[in-house]
Amino acid sequence: MNGLDNVASQLEQMELGLMLRGEFDQNNAILNIHPGAGGVDAQDWAGMLMRMYLRWCDGRDYQTEIVDITPGDEAGIKGATILVTGKLAYGYLQAETGVHRLVRLSPYDFNKRRHTSFAAVDVTPEIDDTVEVDIQQEDLRIDTYRASGAGGQHVNVTDSAIRITHKPTGIIVQCQNERSQHKNREIAMKLLRSRLHEKYRTEREEELAKQRSERLEINFGSQIRSYVLHPYQRVKDLRTSVETGNVNAVLDGALDPFIESYLKMKAKTNL
Repeated sequence: MNGLDNVASQLEQMELGLMLRGEFDQNNAILNIHPGAGGVDAQDWAGMLMRMYLRWCDGRDYQTEIVDITPGDEAGIKGATILVTGKLAYGYLQAETGVHRLVRLSPYDFNKRRHTSFAAVDVTPEIDDTVEVDIQQEDLRIDTYRASGAGGQHVNVTDSAIRITHKPTGIIVQCQNERSQHKNREIAMKLLRSRLHEKYRTEREEELAKQRSERLEINFGSQIRSYVLHPYQRVKDLRTSVETGNVNAVLDGALDPFIESYLKMKAKTNL
């Protein structure tokens, strides 16, 4: 029986591989996580999501690099950018773009009331140098600053961190992971190229989406998945209706059923 299960699993992966034939599905992925409404609870939720994705990546033997992170005021994070390296990283992780909603008894509420928190996940493909993205030097504002973090030997004591603002679009990228300012700038420019390419691609797709009466932008009122820890336990994907009561497993990285069901739905509807 185990042999049959293994064969079925391999066939399933082959089927998904055949689906992932988009222009950038084979590329590495850039994962951005930001808390939404909910204060400290939302920052904690964003940190929980970051851990969830890092666990999922470990399970697939993907390499991860946290190129930028801003710690939360009391817990969690105010934002993080993670570079995920591996075959089909973007192809799979594109399914996670959207707003994720958490319902739980808040550990930060003295009265232990139920809170609802939101966090946004944005996934873009890493774009290599063969893809042309027009970036004019005069359109950039480049600032240096001292890296922040929880402390320890990896925190820089010089102004090696880089923040780049693309003035025409308002897109801001930053990197503080490396000790070298030159290396941080190189990574930040890579992030900017990918963000700009995704912005231009999305704008083109939105024009087509208008003809199909679809909306491709994600906002905090359009969550894709709900994670409920109280008064019951359930994770439900609102796009595919796939759900499970094993919330802890999902938060530990068991995302494949949600990702795979979304990719199958996308393939069937030709989104």
